[in-house]
Amino acid sequence: MADPVRLCFVCLGNICRSPTAEGVMRHLVAEAGLTERIEVDSAGTAGWHEGDHADRRTRAEAQRRGIDLSALRGRQFRADDFAHFDLVLAMDHDNLVDLASMAPDDDARASIELLRAFDPTADSDADLAVPDPYYGGADGFAAVFDMVDRACRGLLDHVRTELLDPPA
Repeated sequence: MADPVRLCFVCLGNICRSPTAEGVMRHLVAEAGLTERIEVDSAGTAGWHEGDHADRRTRAEAQRRGIDLSALRGRQFRADDFAHFDLVLAMDHDNLVDLASMAPDDDARASIELLRAFDPTADSDADLAVPDPYYGGADGFAAVFDMVDRACRGLLDHVRTELLDPPA
């Protein structure tokens, strides 16, 4: 069997958006029966929350949707992570810039994408950022979950067709 496709979702602190994306993608990958072929992780560009649980509001929204994030712990993305991941999925433009600045080479920079670029419902002129819900209320966490869910579904389609079974 070929090496699995490895994905890492990245936001600022790895307690809201990127753990939501990791949890959603793990759930979708499991539903698709692809856990042996797709590996999923998340990280933050900053190390403020290393070892911490996802934000309680993030965990609550995910739990409400049937996804358990209790095992996830915050970690900081490091330049050597690029060697491990096929795609590094930034939640917003600041994360994208931060990741690009730590990329060791052009191949690493080419692996960075905005997650919402895979959202089939996103307007092509849209910002494509997943907004940080940290300073808002519960409705922001629900909106982020919906946004991430749509993007992860599009990402899974992309991974299936372009990375797992690329066209000849």
